[in-house]
Amino acid sequence: MSTTFGAPPYACEYLVIAGGGGGGWDFGGGGGAGGYLASSISLFGGVYAVTVGGGGTGATTGQDGGDGTNSVFSTVTTVGGGGGGHEAGDGRDGGSGGGASGPGSGGSETSGQGNSGGVGGSGTGVTSGGGGGGASTAGGTGGNPGGAGGAGSSSSITGSSVARAGGGGGGADSRAAGGGTGGAGGAGGGGDGMDTGSAAQVGTTNTGGGGGGGNWDSGNGANGGSGVVIFTLPAQALATFSAGVTQTSAIVGPSTVYTVTATSTTDETVTIS
Repeated sequence: MSTTFGAPPYACEYLVIAGGGGGGWDFGGGGGAGGYLASSISLFGGVYAVTVGGGGTGATTGQDGGDGTNSVFSTVTTVGGGGGGHEAGDGRDGGSGGGASGPGSGGSETSGQGNSGGVGGSGTGVTSGGGGGGASTAGGTGGNPGGAGGAGSSSSITGSSVARAGGGGGGADSRAAGGGTGGAGGAGGGGDGMDTGSAAQVGTTNTGGGGGGGNWDSGNGANGGSGVVIFTLPAQALATFSAGVTQTSAIVGPSTVYTVTATSTTDETVTIS
């Protein structure tokens, strides 16, 4: 079926990112980035589902980081990022996988949406968290510093290039010389892993970035960042949102770009006419 710009079926570009995973506790792995999908579809007038996934909760005592939640636009669903592992445990699976704690294994990614989490380090001074996977690259291996979060991907759907969906950095081994260094968060909103004396950093809101992992000796992980749904329609088309949708719009060239930053329920919609 051919699509004529400005007439239904409407040509629609989209970027759908799920919520990032939370960082793990106690030499915890970094949270994996939320699943990332960017492409185009044709939409007729009608009612379509829209959901922005929330970030996973940063871990406290004895916990993995929480998984992020899914984002939805029309028939497109991205999977929440996997939480980081804790106390030598594996990272959790997700859109991108969470980083492992110590000698555990990194979490697996969802095919086409991200990358795997990194392996943690093992041994005095280097027992740290692996980095959470990002949209473009896998999470780094832990040591001193902790594993770096995987890099996110860049999109120019809003008119300028913005990186999103970076993985969280792994937590440090506080027994290392100088107290150890947490892994750097991945470009695109990933939070840094915890250093001795400084908290793990949260994933950036509306990027799907993973949260940083906690350090050795009971450090807490940080929350993952919420996701986002961005889509374009010809300026002649009209999009009307249900009451629980928070969104903005802007004209970019011949298109209107809609950026949905929050939804209050998983039953929210956009009506296109």
